[in-house]
Amino acid sequence: MSTWADVARLATGVNVLLLAGLAYVWGRNYARLRSKHTLGLLLFSLFLLAENGLTLYYYLLDPDLSLWFNTQVPPIVWQATMVLHVLQAVGLLFLAWVTWD
Repeated sequence: MSTWADVARLATGVNVLLLAGLAYVWGRNYARLRSKHTLGLLLFSLFLLAENGLTLYYYLLDPDLSLWFNTQVPPIVWQATMVLHVLQAVGLLFLAWVTWD
């Protein structure tokens, strides 16, 4: 198990938590305001939450893919994956800050 894989998994978990919080806020706002903008933000968060949740499931729980990710994925792939997950986490942190401000 590499450090790159651990960072990618951690960033994906952070993304799931941030997206769940954003979906809650945007869902509450849509229920109150009924605007297309808040509906779009809610759907964005739900689709991205599904993608990150499925990724985390594959990384940690799936009997076949988690074994493959742990044993056969080269470090360069984990480095690229980690960069993408961390950049997404930074973007979501900024979006959460803007939303809750």
